[in-house]
Amino acid sequence: MSTDSNRSWQMTGFGLSRLSQVKDEIPEPGPHELVVRTKAVSLNYKDKLIVDGMLIPDLSFPFVPTSDAVGEIVAVGRAVSRFEVGQRVLGQVIADWADGDAPPVLHKHTLGSSLPGMLSGHVVFGEDAAVLSPPSLSDAEAATLPIAALTAWFAMTEATRPVPGQTILIQGTGGVSLFALQFAAAFGLRAIVTSSSDEKLARARELGAWQVINYRTQPAWDEAARDLTDGLGVNHILEMVGGDNSRCSLNALAADGRMSIIGLLGATEISFPVVPFMRNRITMQGISIGHRRSFERMNQAIEALGIKPVVDKVYGFDEVPQAFAHLEKGPFGKIVIAMT
Repeated sequence: MSTDSNRSWQMTGFGLSRLSQVKDEIPEPGPHELVVRTKAVSLNYKDKLIVDGMLIPDLSFPFVPTSDAVGEIVAVGRAVSRFEVGQRVLGQVIADWADGDAPPVLHKHTLGSSLPGMLSGHVVFGEDAAVLSPPSLSDAEAATLPIAALTAWFAMTEATRPVPGQTILIQGTGGVSLFALQFAAAFGLRAIVTSSSDEKLARARELGAWQVINYRTQPAWDEAARDLTDGLGVNHILEMVGGDNSRCSLNALAADGRMSIIGLLGATEISFPVVPFMRNRITMQGISIGHRRSFERMNQAIEALGIKPVVDKVYGFDEVPQAFAHLEKGPFGKIVIAMT
């Protein structure tokens, strides 16, 4: 491997002011590890929560943040058999969840939280915690897949099964939401998208939204969703906000509906009345990304369906603070950092 130094962004404390560039040595692979030259990194809202000290208050420093990256394998350990130098790969964020039931402690081995993150020129993946990147996607597009795409895919295809013609309500126009919209269109679902921006809702229609609701001009968006479904309610809701918003989600659901708890943009707790939850036989499930086998299935589907991730903007490696500032504003799709 090259003797060049490895550039990365490291936190020495909480807050963007404590995030700075450093140089160190390029890592060497263990027997079952891959060293990957990073091509692009995408940001998730949880990355901001970690940098701000809200998600992992006892984080040890120094720490390299972010979870999602695509890159080229530049070295492999002596016992590696699944990959070879030169292949383009993505990291499996929950590194010890290959298939089936999740590990007993789900986030014990997670990139960018309990394990070092991806905001580095070279990173290390375990051989069993990597997947091949879809060849049709650019580096910027591929980098968006590990959390946002897989979370939407797992909620819609692994936790349940999509039934063409059913309705799904997607909250917002961030990374997970837009992947969910694209998958919904591919699966023949009727997608209702909510946002406070008419401009973003118009763009959501272009991506295949069946109906849209501006929750700023229609605060009773749950009733609006019921009206759109002739009073029946929607079959599946991707709950991105938490807090009191979940009450509206519950009211918008049809009998035997499903609520997938994905985000916490509004609050870290949810609250709703129990009687309609029981009476309507609602299924509620927390979604925490997904396993590697699902990741591989999703990548095959993305390739077959010709799905292209929505990238709002690509920043350079020296523009990481600006990228996080953009994330705070609420992008349409994903924010990506090009590493070269």
